[in-house]
Amino acid sequence: MQIYRTEYPNPQFERAAWLCLNGEWEFEIDHGKSGIDRKLYEADALSGIINVPFCPESDLSGIGYKDFMKCVWYRKEIDIPNAWQGKNVVLNFGAVDYHAIVFVNGQKVGEHMGGYTAFSFDITAYLKESSNVVTVCVYDDLRSGNQPAGKQSYKAHSFGCFYTRTTGIWQSVWLTSYDKVCVKRMKMYPDVDACALDMELLLDGAVADVGVKVEAFYEGKPVGGVESKASDVANRMLHIDLSEKHLWEIGRGRLYDLVITVEKDEKVCDCVKSYFGLRSLGMQDKILTLNGKKYFGRWVLDQGFYPDGIYTAPTEEALKNDILSAQQLGFNGARLHEKIFEPRYLYWADKLGFAVWGEHANWNFKLRDYGQLHRFLPEWLEAVERDFNHPSIVGWCPFNETWDWSEHFGAPTVAPCTEIFTSIYQATKMYDSTSPFIDASGGFHVMTDIYDIHDYEQDVDEFKRHYGNGDDFYETFPNRQQRNGEPFFMSEYGGIKWDAVSGNDRTVSWGYGNAPKTEEAFIERYRGLTNALLDNPFLLGFCYTQLYDVEQERNGLMTYERKFKFDPRVFCEINTRKSACEDEW
Repeated sequence: MQIYRTEYPNPQFERAAWLCLNGEWEFEIDHGKSGIDRKLYEADALSGIINVPFCPESDLSGIGYKDFMKCVWYRKEIDIPNAWQGKNVVLNFGAVDYHAIVFVNGQKVGEHMGGYTAFSFDITAYLKESSNVVTVCVYDDLRSGNQPAGKQSYKAHSFGCFYTRTTGIWQSVWLTSYDKVCVKRMKMYPDVDACALDMELLLDGAVADVGVKVEAFYEGKPVGGVESKASDVANRMLHIDLSEKHLWEIGRGRLYDLVITVEKDEKVCDCVKSYFGLRSLGMQDKILTLNGKKYFGRWVLDQGFYPDGIYTAPTEEALKNDILSAQQLGFNGARLHEKIFEPRYLYWADKLGFAVWGEHANWNFKLRDYGQLHRFLPEWLEAVERDFNHPSIVGWCPFNETWDWSEHFGAPTVAPCTEIFTSIYQATKMYDSTSPFIDASGGFHVMTDIYDIHDYEQDVDEFKRHYGNGDDFYETFPNRQQRNGEPFFMSEYGGIKWDAVSGNDRTVSWGYGNAPKTEEAFIERYRGLTNALLDNPFLLGFCYTQLYDVEQERNGLMTYERKFKFDPRVFCEINTRKSACEDEW
């Protein structure tokens, strides 16, 4: 069996002592959710085989089962390297959808709820000298309304803008090893004006008499460092003056490398490799700024789906190529839509200077009552913590098209958006006060730094009337929400349908409005809609729907297989025209 995705899963927190566990795992679907009662965690074998990290719905998994699976099981025998004897061994999961319970040698080591964020368990105490077995039970029920599931279809099949589901493990699984004291987490605060980096480093374990050294490099050249002398303080505040200034900019992802070494009694306990970008975010005259200069956001909607891997890109190159294709079309960033993307995607966004919005997969999640906050907020904050240090992240948006009512048991009910949105805004700002926040893209706005709407008007003249009156913008739902002077963002528009396969046959494909009849008509509609936004000096950016088709939704500028439908140079010329608000770059 071919093993996919063997690169280190998180380049911002990389350890040398690691072991990839992707590839062949035993697998079994547990339709009756009876596996715990039947003690499958003690089973000598499961009935099938799957290729991890691909979900069982995907072709690359070797399963291809696309109906609902309320519970699935995984089992794998692992060997621990001899060199790791006497050290901590940690089992890591990039993402498992949705509720994972992990066993080692028949003993439960922990569980995690949330289908999009990473989690780890120290399994040292559960290991034997040989023949160790990892078993994972996963519960997944998106139709319950109690779990964020994004664009995963809640019907038997894909339809409209809902696509094939993902169940179970869909990101890499790996082991890491280090001594009894280690780096637990870090937060980085680049200081452009001072040409410096401030860090908050949290250590874990027996930290008495432990020292920390941080070294910074640019293209292999040492450019700064700091040492924290041996002490018993777990939380270290560090400052690094940089001898060279290389700004992270749009299209120029200049990155500094970091090496963090933890030492005790002149012995290395842990070593973590990371990186950062020297950049600052701000707002001036209701326009976003990067390093003190106004820039116009030319974003595109990226759904993060793949024909053969569903939620999981078949290769790291596929992640990189999606960004390169977007840049080729003239976009300088993306809304990572209804999905928390994996760190390897963000690494390439960092490296290529591609500005992105960090979002959550809130669709399918019902705001029935205030108690739903506990099913959403922990996972959201896990994502914010994981991705805070990425220079490519320029904003947060936990909800999309979420309104002050909810379909519950077939009838609309009032949803507690005001309290929930306010709590999530405040909690996010406590962790990250540096980045703008949108509470619910397209509405319902309660507490937001930026006011955004979605407008799929296809008539160019009507669209110009909506956004040609200075700072007095059109409101798609005037009876339900009103802008109070916040900066304005057209966060979804276009969605022009063009089916390169079925010839715009509506029985086969889905899209917004009436499809243009010719390629020339498509381009002129795109040009007219986009120029209307570029011409308004009070609009901070746009996001076009979308980069590529996904299954039956055929309104991408590329096919689902990532082939350009038109000459990308035409769209690059339209998109990169200087907007009325931005500074010269």
